Amino acid sequence: MTRRRFTAAALALGVSDLPDSIRRLRPMTAGVVPIAAAERLARMEKARRLMRENGIDAIFLEGDSSMFYFTGTRWGGSERTFGLVFPARGELAWVVPAFEQARAREIIRFGADIRLWEEDESPYKMIAGILKDRGISTGRVGIEQQVRFFVFNSIRKEAPALDYAIADPVTTGCRMIKSPAEIALMQHANDVTIAAYRAALATLREGMTHIELAANINEAYRSLGFPGDTMVSFGQYTAFPHGSIVPQKLREGDVVQIDDGANVEGYQADITRTTVFGKPTPRQREIWDLERKAQDAAFAAAKVGATCESVDAAARKVITDAGFGPDYKVPGLPHRTGHGIGLDGHESPNLVRGNKTRLAPGMCFSDEPMLTIYGEFGIRLEDCFYMTDSGPRFFTKQSPAIDRPFG
Repeated sequence: MTRRRFTAAALALGVSDLPDSIRRLRPMTAGVVPIAAAERLARMEKARRLMRENGIDAIFLEGDSSMFYFTGTRWGGSERTFGLVFPARGELAWVVPAFEQARAREIIRFGADIRLWEEDESPYKMIAGILKDRGISTGRVGIEQQVRFFVFNSIRKEAPALDYAIADPVTTGCRMIKSPAEIALMQHANDVTIAAYRAALATLREGMTHIELAANINEAYRSLGFPGDTMVSFGQYTAFPHGSIVPQKLREGDVVQIDDGANVEGYQADITRTTVFGKPTPRQREIWDLERKAQDAAFAAAKVGATCESVDAAARKVITDAGFGPDYKVPGLPHRTGHGIGLDGHESPNLVRGNKTRLAPGMCFSDEPMLTIYGEFGIRLEDCFYMTDSGPRFFTKQSPAIDRPFG
């Protein structure tokens, strides 16, 4: 659902303090196959084709997930611009702070045109110069959606004759359809997440804080050999879709909700498991079972060619027919049924009303309708699925019952 880190709490745990279920974990790093150079080159060729089809002469990217998707290079954001000019025709060109060139050359794998700017120079004038060198003095430049406004605005001032547009037809047009290699990495991330959740939920005890449980999950990720993110909530705070800042201690009968997932070669898992510490009440079972029916309805509606909004509508109907809602009102389902997922935890397209994008093989989504009842609890079940020629397939087995969180 989201990303929230509890690394400080995890680091506070010494090896001798680890619960047995986590101490027994072993790395799951075997069998991970990174994306090959040939696949990245094929992605770039597809992007060039989409640029031409959409009348875009070049796209500009900063150091986030789209740059990584095409080139395998990431770079943290700062006030010093590091970027990539990716033309529809011609060679890639990198814009790099000069004092960072040694490190940049270590990680740049594609494109030999590396332009260095000194501290008293403008990287934006350099970007305008690259575009001119590629024959783009007029025309249309796509700006990747994660590019910061001050960077875009500075480029626009240096090259005002150009027309600027969002680069989504190119970047999302490539990224929303996952390859078999990407699906395999996402499968591994989901497998790691389930292993971490199993180990951590075995550590539940009366009086533990939600921070302690989050630390156990993060330590489980570390033991399994991968980074991961964690969100935990107990009791009435499980009704908050993204958790609460209120300190929470576990009591008998509390609903327990854990969310997020592991990262394998940049690819994300996103799984929510909701259970009860102790014996569930009839009310807890009733709401959990209704949530599971809504999750099933979304999955059943996710046919090749169906619209994204139809999947959301199928899950929402189960919940509103039971007397909750309507629409996004609570008690009920306050958010979309799911989101795309891949290198980012949340990607396009979303399973939400108004999105008429049609599902196609290779698309990946979360399936997470949520039942929120403020003052009582919330139930969210989240498993991700990928589309095949014959329909959707879950990466993980769904929870079969409120007191059995793992299939």
